Amino acid sequence: MDNLGIDFLSELVGTAMLVLLGCGVVANVALIRTKGFNGGTLMVNVAWGLAVFAGVIVSYASGAHLNPAVTLGLVANGAKTFGSAATPVDVNFVSVIAYIGAQMIGAIIGAVLVWLAYKQHFDEEPEAANKLGVFSTGPAIRSYGWNLVTEIIGTFVLVFVVIGFGGGRQGEGGLAALGALPVALLVIGIGASLGGPTGYAINPARDLGPRIVHAILPIKGKGSSDWSYSWVPVVGPIIGGVLAGLAAIPLLPLLG
Repeated sequence: MDNLGIDFLSELVGTAMLVLLGCGVVANVALIRTKGFNGGTLMVNVAWGLAVFAGVIVSYASGAHLNPAVTLGLVANGAKTFGSAATPVDVNFVSVIAYIGAQMIGAIIGAVLVWLAYKQHFDEEPEAANKLGVFSTGPAIRSYGWNLVTEIIGTFVLVFVVIGFGGGRQGEGGLAALGALPVALLVIGIGASLGGPTGYAINPARDLGPRIVHAILPIKGKGSSDWSYSWVPVVGPIIGGVLAGLAAIPLLPLLG
């Protein structure tokens, strides 16, 4: 397997792990009769950070982007290569599409595994909104423009800090450039500080992949997949990631 194939598999596995544990904690908190029912927002924030921790740990080979907004933010910042020192690939159209494709497939797999793990609880849960909330984000107050702004800001923070730790414009790494623990703490901080308005998708694959799974799985009483909102957690993070990549050029020092 060539380097791009290794990096593709690495991104797929890492994103699947992230979504399995991240959407899994939402299922534990939101679905009726689980051991973690009504565990609260802080439980979700901490577990999402640990989900990212696990995803980074198992995807070091690819640099652990795990997020199209990170991938595109690094491109905007001038990255020349993706992947680890052992499996570098040149940044071009094919490698960008491979990374984003792997992230989407991984997110879909992770969401299916969450459904399998909580199948009986999905069947027992009376509220369709709670079922959708396991898979995808939604706004506390629906205002597409302001929801978009929130997602842009949250993702800007994520990608800007990732680039700051990862070597300025040297094109090094994704989330793996920070190390698993710092990026976990960063995600917990973003969730606690900026997650209230929209549920902080800050990752198009994390939201769109599971939303597709919600739409196609035979989930009892699942209701709508809320496609009218689905563009916000895709477009917002992409804009935020690209803006962070561009802003980091003059605002962050060239490290390394």
